[in-house]
Amino acid sequence: MPILKAMGMVVDGPLGIHPSLSILYAQVWSGKPTMSIDDQGLLSFNEKNISSGKIYLGDVAESAIRSLGSHRTPEVLEEPAYDEQKWKLVCKSNEMILKISSKPYWGFGLFSKCFLNELILEGPLSIRARCIHDIVAILGRNPWEPVRVRAFERKTKGSMLVHTKSWESLISYAKNEFLEMVEEQREKIRKLRGLEKENECLLDNAEIYLDEALMALSDRNIPAGERALSRASNSIIQSDPSTEVASANRDLLGD
Repeated sequence: MPILKAMGMVVDGPLGIHPSLSILYAQVWSGKPTMSIDDQGLLSFNEKNISSGKIYLGDVAESAIRSLGSHRTPEVLEEPAYDEQKWKLVCKSNEMILKISSKPYWGFGLFSKCFLNELILEGPLSIRARCIHDIVAILGRNPWEPVRVRAFERKTKGSMLVHTKSWESLISYAKNEFLEMVEEQREKIRKLRGLEKENECLLDNAEIYLDEALMALSDRNIPAGERALSRASNSIIQSDPSTEVASANRDLLGD
């Protein structure tokens, strides 16, 4: 049966690059952490708030929720019955909606590695790509590589080739978008070179920060790369004679 019908289309299997949503499947390795469900159906770490029970959130879902950054408390859409690792939840940020389902795909769900997570992400493509990139970075492994290949393909209705392409296309999108931002900053530096001799040190620093940003990207650490990119941008702004910041610096030096 089709897993999703939305926006005039029926999706049956994994979906990577798309204008509005992505559907991905991931192999679960660990069932931890254990989360409580409070009386409003929301996830909680506080065991005193248990109303409906508890769920084993798992490493993939925990990483996916972390990748959203600032977000609302996840809401459980389908509470577990006899199996605390079988559930559905939704988590929302200002720009993204993330729906996660946990279900067994082999071995009758006896172990955590018998489970997969279905991730449905709705929102801007750049934000979805960034989330997927961060999930892989947090996990430190390729989540689309299953323990049981044939069972995974049957359950998800997608070949390993399609799964790999779906994940890697989003990861590449996030990387390329970041590289474009770095190149934009390098182009600004090239245009500012030689305009004012006293600002060359600032531009040199900006180049160093951009190199740090690329190193962070190679380590799959885009947040650290963004911090380095921000420092580079600040140095460029200070060295640009047309900006108010540069004018203020000149006035201070003149005093």
